[in-house]
Amino acid sequence: MPTPALAAALADIDTVFNGFASPAETGCERCFAPEETALLRTPYTRLPTGLLRRFVYKVPDHFEDHAAVMRRLLPQCAHALADGSMDGIRFKGRHGLSRVDWRAWPTEQASAVEAFVLAWWCDVLTTPDPPFPVEDVFETCASILRTMTPLLDRWEPHPVADTHLVGCAGSWLYDLIDDSWPFTWWIRDDEAVGVAELRSWLARHASDRLRAQGEADLAIRARLVGLPYEDRWNDPYWTRPSATN
Repeated sequence: MPTPALAAALADIDTVFNGFASPAETGCERCFAPEETALLRTPYTRLPTGLLRRFVYKVPDHFEDHAAVMRRLLPQCAHALADGSMDGIRFKGRHGLSRVDWRAWPTEQASAVEAFVLAWWCDVLTTPDPPFPVEDVFETCASILRTMTPLLDRWEPHPVADTHLVGCAGSWLYDLIDDSWPFTWWIRDDEAVGVAELRSWLARHASDRLRAQGEADLAIRARLVGLPYEDRWNDPYWTRPSATN
């Protein structure tokens, strides 16, 4: 069951985007059959899950009005992300919402999108076995919001959240230790700024939590990424056998 905050955010998405359609949408004729794109012009009609996924992850130039398509799909898409029925997040940072300027939509719509993304993230953080890998959810949410700051701010100490932190830190630290961007699909013009933010957060907030989870090596690496580049590579940690295991 979703948390009350996520349930409320989904209900708001349903209300705000109820009945939307893309009246003039023809779509890419090579990718979609006419009866498939006709569903984008038809409100109040559920799409087959496979077709929903194809629409959500297609690049914007496959549509006449990509923003209108995303508004049309949002209620069903949000529920599919929350309950895991999207059949894998795939492409993470390439989600359709990351490719539209939804913050420029009317305030009620933009607020509903932001509230859903944040509520979904908070729900995943306290779910022991969420439908999607937590690092994939983080990358998807960050790419939609175009910032990781509110996600990190909400990653407070919690037994389940700290377990998820182990998996994410293990995925990210091997890139961050070398100042590399740790995400596959989320593309930023200022990746160096994002790397610095994530390194700083891990160094300040993750090291003790990782150690408490029995992850001594990850805890040390989380501390090291907070140091200047030369200092982290000169740390005695790298001469210990465990550092290369």
